[in-house]
Amino acid sequence: MKKALPPFFIFFLLFNFCVLSSFGLPAEDVELVTDAQYFQVAKKMIQEAKFTIQVMMFEMGYYEKFPSTPSNLLIKELIDAKKRGVKVKVILEVKEGADRTTERNRHTGKILSGGGVEVIYDPLFKTNHAKWMVVDGELSLVGSANWTHYALTHNSEVSVLIRSKEVAKELIDYFNKVKATGTKSQKKE
Repeated sequence: MKKALPPFFIFFLLFNFCVLSSFGLPAEDVELVTDAQYFQVAKKMIQEAKFTIQVMMFEMGYYEKFPSTPSNLLIKELIDAKKRGVKVKVILEVKEGADRTTERNRHTGKILSGGGVEVIYDPLFKTNHAKWMVVDGELSLVGSANWTHYALTHNSEVSVLIRSKEVAKELIDYFNKVKATGTKSQKKE
């Protein structure tokens, strides 16, 4: 007669195998980035990128009437990075129908695509609420800030800058999973 494993033991094994394996990625450095610091940190990351930039953003706003707003400047930096040979890919949120976020992201996607940046819209059946960027497979900026005027100038926002190839790899793997289910932006939408 075989003995059954006690339920607590089974829970313990599953918890340690499934849950704990998703935590504890090593990092060289972690830095807190708050409020207006975000713009300077993100801008520097983009300017210093040598090989790749991946961005997933819920909302990214480009404002024609306000060319020097921080979100416009970050978008221009992405295009400049692409022009200097960096592979730049962006995933943006869209929904069916017309809402502010979808309209803003489609407008921004058109500008980025026109500058050579690969833009993917997330699948319509799922909301992309992520807000992060990975540069050169090592440096990750993850937090609450959208790339909009108010998020970058007025809101209380908190992010973390993480130097870790392991964290970056996990984010890039997730990016590629979402990208596979999304749709590419066309330059002339």
